[in-house]
Amino acid sequence: MADLSLLQDSQEDTDGLLDFVSQDEMLTPLGRLDKYISSENIFNRQMVARSLLDTLRAVSEDERDCVSVLEQIDRLADDPEPTVRAELMEQIPHIAIFCQEHRPSIPFAFSKYLLPIVVRYLSDQNNLVRKTSQAALLVLLEQELMERGDVESLVCPVLVDLTAPDSSDDVKTEAMAIICKMAPMVGKDVTERLFLPRFCEMCCDCRMFHVRKVCAANFGDMCSVVGGEATEELLLPRFFQLCSDNVWGVRKACAECFMSVSSASSPEVRRSRLSSLFISLISDPSRWVRQAAFQSLGPFISTFAGPSSSSGQFFRDEERSGSQTHSTDAESVCPPQEQDESLTADDSQKCLPSSSSSSSSSEEEIPEQELFNSFHFWRTPIPRLDPELDLEEDRRPPAPPLDRKHLQELIENLEPHIDDPDVKAQVDVLTAALRATALDSGLEEAFLEPQAARSNPFSSQQPSEHLSADIQRRVTCDDDDSDGSDCCLNPEDERKSKQQDVVPQALLEQYLSMTDPSRAQTVDMEIARHCAFSLPGVALTLGRQNWHCLRDTYETLASDMQWKVRRTLAFSIHELALILGDQLTTAHLVPIFNSFLKDLDEVRIGVLKHLYDFLKLLHQDTRRKYLYQLQEFLVTDNSRNWRFRSELAEQLVLLLELYSAQDVHDYLRPLALCLCSDRVSSVRWTSYRLVSEIIRKLSSCSSLLVSFLGELVEKFCHSQKWSGRQAFAFVCQLSIEEECLSLEQFSEHLLPPLLQLASDPVPNVRVLLAKTLRQTLLEREYFVSSVNGQQEALEHTLVSLQTDVDKDVKYFASVHPSSTRLNEDAMSTTSSTY
Repeated sequence: MADLSLLQDSQEDTDGLLDFVSQDEMLTPLGRLDKYISSENIFNRQMVARSLLDTLRAVSEDERDCVSVLEQIDRLADDPEPTVRAELMEQIPHIAIFCQEHRPSIPFAFSKYLLPIVVRYLSDQNNLVRKTSQAALLVLLEQELMERGDVESLVCPVLVDLTAPDSSDDVKTEAMAIICKMAPMVGKDVTERLFLPRFCEMCCDCRMFHVRKVCAANFGDMCSVVGGEATEELLLPRFFQLCSDNVWGVRKACAECFMSVSSASSPEVRRSRLSSLFISLISDPSRWVRQAAFQSLGPFISTFAGPSSSSGQFFRDEERSGSQTHSTDAESVCPPQEQDESLTADDSQKCLPSSSSSSSSSEEEIPEQELFNSFHFWRTPIPRLDPELDLEEDRRPPAPPLDRKHLQELIENLEPHIDDPDVKAQVDVLTAALRATALDSGLEEAFLEPQAARSNPFSSQQPSEHLSADIQRRVTCDDDDSDGSDCCLNPEDERKSKQQDVVPQALLEQYLSMTDPSRAQTVDMEIARHCAFSLPGVALTLGRQNWHCLRDTYETLASDMQWKVRRTLAFSIHELALILGDQLTTAHLVPIFNSFLKDLDEVRIGVLKHLYDFLKLLHQDTRRKYLYQLQEFLVTDNSRNWRFRSELAEQLVLLLELYSAQDVHDYLRPLALCLCSDRVSSVRWTSYRLVSEIIRKLSSCSSLLVSFLGELVEKFCHSQKWSGRQAFAFVCQLSIEEECLSLEQFSEHLLPPLLQLASDPVPNVRVLLAKTLRQTLLEREYFVSSVNGQQEALEHTLVSLQTDVDKDVKYFASVHPSSTRLNEDAMSTTSSTY
């Protein structure tokens, strides 16, 4: 009896719940909104916030109902529960987009109902709500859903007020971060009038180093927005202060954004002021600051690119003439450097603009500002997370003046503590700077600040324009010099051989020192890889006439014990070859390229991915020597590395244009046939396209073409494996669709064996044959006209396929699906079983 009563109670509860659900379903969308928005249950109110967009869509046809929903949103915005307000704010961008799409029905929905909520939540007491509103604000700005007037009159004043001295530390830091992110979106005018004064003030916030760190991390973006004049007049004095901050995290942020600041400055300020400032960061007491500075050294050097480096931007040889073009796409920009493994080696080749050579005899002029715009080569790195170490405010002495006397005194004071690795690193840096000052008094005047300028970092005094004749004279490298020519140079001569006048010599010496093994111990274990990563950009800046300055460093990196360093160079060697030209490439890069061919697969893949890009820059005789080595790519350290072989097939397609038909038949044809029998389907399908392109290449030579087509019939059409016979049908389809050979040649050599596949015992082969006949061959007038002698056999084959026992074969032979193409269907229906 007890069990029976429990069962009855359970049944009653279930009936009550069902009644509640049925009553809820009977309510209108607005009725459910009114019911739950005033619920005492927090989860019900969260559900209301989450379903606001669905409710708005349900009543979008009625303007009054839409206004009612928006009024309820305004009511929900006053909810005392922070999680409800945060949930509402997450929905605001989606609701704003909906209102924008239905603007005729609710014209002022966003500005009247939604924007005030976003602005109010920016100063909410709850941290979660504030952060959600900041994210929503950025989305609204990116989607251009806010009127410029509303941004200027409603949003910007609130953010500026939040950075006032009486604001809490967290609010002030968050507000400054959102201001820095908004600056590129609102533009120069609004930033200069509303944001720039407060930004300069926050850079000098003595109480909150977190605010100063946010300013330092976003300093480059702010400089890019306001332009060169405001940067040099207002921002650079603050930047000098931040670079001498007593918190190492602030100085580290300055080092990371140094390239962007340099890009916004004039060449005079860059050379005479910023260079010495950067040297002080490289010799910073904090290892983390030195690490960030060395990683930014290559990008900083790239900002010195000017007309003197133009000779490295053109590809010249006997066959081609034309100018290198620069891409402004995001893909042509150097990716941000991360502290972990995300700094991939193949990204290094993106540090240079994509280039192409024209076959026309006349060179096209490129505007100078496009040739040397550093944006094409570098982008400000995403700020790297600090290590999990306690932030301590270490008192840092002011940056020392870089004259010889002070440098010598600093070195003498540090030498008693030379056993400390950090002290030794500082001594090395200061010693290099001292050597640079001894090169020439003219160079010293150009690079080091005069005494008056040291007391005032922005004195109007300009560096001397009269460099010594030794520095002004270009040090050029003879391409025909033997490798042993440097052996007779004493250290002084060798040092002088590294002279150039594109960048300050001290900066270049610091860059060349990144291959020093001691740097790995005192700065960064990955410093050699960062050096290799930025080397193409540095080489482009210096130009090919100064390649002698980088040659030893490049050879050192190419023989580095870390395979990641060699991999980085392998991925960018084709870009370096484009900079150096064919003569220097043949003399200095080809031997290194050959060594990469015999390296680990992780290094070889960098060479393989850009094999065509590198070989096309070589002289024809040099290029032809690599025909004998292409087969070595079929052998890998790991046989399961099928992507290596797939990449080889894709590169072979490109290489076809570099070689004659005879060479293609003798050397590339065997590789293609070998890849066609690969164990991995993806490799085979790529190889079939390679085979069709070989047919196109050989179509100009009748004897080679007939021989190759006969080999295809023998190896594939008559194959014992059904996959080979299916491949033959696919190659035939590609040959017709891509017009790789004439219809007469196809009809004579490939059509008869193709039609024989109608009696193949495997349905998958017959399906592909039916698609080829119906969707490709019968689309050509040639195959349906009486001119074609195979017309009768073609029609007979099609009739037999239309009566096939397999329903798929019958379908594709009878119907012409207009929404599909053969290559797509073939991949989708056969790759899983093939």
